[in-house]
Amino acid sequence: MEIKKSEEVLAEIHRNCQLALQSISDILPETEDAALREELMREHEEYEHIGGKAAILARDKNIELKNPGPIKKAMMWSSIKMSTMKDDSPSHIAEMMVQGTVMGITALRTTLSEMSPDHADEDIEALARELLASEEKFEKIWKKMIK
Repeated sequence: MEIKKSEEVLAEIHRNCQLALQSISDILPETEDAALREELMREHEEYEHIGGKAAILARDKNIELKNPGPIKKAMMWSSIKMSTMKDDSPSHIAEMMVQGTVMGITALRTTLSEMSPDHADEDIEALARELLASEEKFEKIWKKMIK
């Protein structure tokens, strides 16, 4: 098992938030259901909030964070567009959000389990746990919307 440093954990938090923000931005135009739109916008705000905290920690600790590249973003955009072209029902969009959220939860749990206990930064670990709790809450919300 690879031991991850606090910088790598912060990078994972940032990446997770950036991908979630991008996904939500890509899905919003395809969503007509008011309740779905409201939940997407609420989650977008929460990801922005946590992403902002990550950026502040990175600045304070002199850590450089990188955004997902344009190819990754284009692949996500095209995948979302193709999927919603086939089915843009609220239930299908909720399923898509569950899939993305589960990927984020899995990545965060893996990252936290591989975090170096000797070099763990308390602020970074707390932020990772905050993001994980948010994603677990989002997963439950989306699962309730699947019919």
